Amino acid sequence: MLELRPNCECCDRDLDAASADVLICTYECTWCRDCAENILHGICPNCGGELVRRPIRPAHLLTVDPPSTKRVVRPGCAPAPAR
Repeated sequence: MLELRPNCECCDRDLDAASADVLICTYECTWCRDCAENILHGICPNCGGELVRRPIRPAHLLTVDPPSTKRVVRPGCAPAPAR
């Protein structure tokens, strides 16, 4: 079963379990669509695998198998904010 991680590993943006704009690799590294397309160009920086849309778990099953609360962030992924 997928963990449904709660955030983008690049920018740390919160990700809704029901969002179609979340991408993962085969190891479940999790990215928002913006980072996946504009920073990572569709390739996971952790494993080199392709990023695909994460399936959406049906709402009635989220109570039985809730999303993960463990946040994972890849240091240095997102560009530093302008100062």
